[in-house]
Amino acid sequence: GGKPLTNFRLRYENVDQDGWIGSAATGRNLDEADAWTLRSLIGWQTAPFKNFSIAAQLINVTQFNDDFYDSTNAIFGSSVAVPSNKSKYPVVADPDYTGINQLFLEWTGLPDTKVRVGRQSVKLDNVRFVGNVEFRQLMQVFDGMAIENKSIPDVELYVAHFEALRRITGEYINRGNVDIAHATWKYSPTENLTGYGYLQNMPMNGFNPYNTTPHRDTSHGGTGFADNSSQTYGLRVDGSHKIDDAWKVLYTAEYAKQDDYRGGNDNIDAHYWRLGAGAGWGNWYLRLDRETLSSNGEATAANRYAFQTPLATGHLFQGWGDSFLLTPKEGMKDTFLSFGGEVFGIKLSGEYHWFDSDRDFRTTGNGSAFSSFTGNQYGKELDLSAAYAFDKNWSGKIEYFGYNADDCYTTSGACLNTSAGRNYRDKDNFLVTVMYTF
Repeated sequence: GGKPLTNFRLRYENVDQDGWIGSAATGRNLDEADAWTLRSLIGWQTAPFKNFSIAAQLINVTQFNDDFYDSTNAIFGSSVAVPSNKSKYPVVADPDYTGINQLFLEWTGLPDTKVRVGRQSVKLDNVRFVGNVEFRQLMQVFDGMAIENKSIPDVELYVAHFEALRRITGEYINRGNVDIAHATWKYSPTENLTGYGYLQNMPMNGFNPYNTTPHRDTSHGGTGFADNSSQTYGLRVDGSHKIDDAWKVLYTAEYAKQDDYRGGNDNIDAHYWRLGAGAGWGNWYLRLDRETLSSNGEATAANRYAFQTPLATGHLFQGWGDSFLLTPKEGMKDTFLSFGGEVFGIKLSGEYHWFDSDRDFRTTGNGSAFSSFTGNQYGKELDLSAAYAFDKNWSGKIEYFGYNADDCYTTSGACLNTSAGRNYRDKDNFLVTVMYTF
């Protein structure tokens, strides 16, 4: 007995991004990226025997062509070298990879309790702080122990200690550890209050490089610190409240504080807020949210820091186009409309974002003094998705992400060497995905 942990996901992704390679005189624009990849997950979890079960899952990501830039060293500090034949393309962060995706022992010998030891996928809440980045072909997984308990009615407790993690780049980070404490109280079937603490003692968590010249990678964040160890504590209220048989009110309120931890840089000091509300009618919803990742506002760039979420499924936040996987040092204020519904079995969803900075950043024509910075609008983004389940095994999805830059983000007072002017970071993604699940 047991259950399969097997599926196959074929994807085509096109990325058309403004950018520039080389000097102003001899360089040229980026080519379009076209990526054909297949992710194979093959695994099984046994049925419990004397309260023990074992899960094992292998992963393989196969590339069918070379017309994209699969190294993500500019995004997460990976040391993977960039092949010269790929440097002319935008990023599609799906490297060739074969390895163990999950391998854990699960014990359920105590009532309402589950203990997992080994490599495992983790998703908490809306994956804003801890997730498995399942959008990318190579998922993020954690090595360690996790305990889940539901002994108290309507309360779920989760604690974990992880010694290492594998990122979507294939990079294995095992210097330091992560401790998690998480509690959720459901005060109604569709509403909950959550408190959490994330203690990340990982000096090199992949967010260290400060990317000042993002000609290809649109994530112009990073901290520039040698030690990014941080502690984050927060509260979240989220839910939907039924008005009648058709209508419901949607709402979210969340706050978190982030500080340095166990040798982390003293300038790690930032806040996170999210406020949002909307309405649902049948299968449809519409809501407006504001998410802020603050900057500490330090005048010296080397000391400036903004709220970071290095363990999150960043793809789902600040737009789906992965333009802000790392928070810029000047912070982020993201105001966005989101909507979704279903028609003829097709699940539709979309978002429109207005990205502003928490503190002004240097833009074209500004001097080098912090007081002279006037940039405050990163850009806007439209994201659309249509998904359909053909049967219990086959499913498909079509997606579009379109990012348009506003104020040029720079450290030199002028835009990067590019004829595309201040919009050198404009980017359009188009994806078609087909999946078979056992």
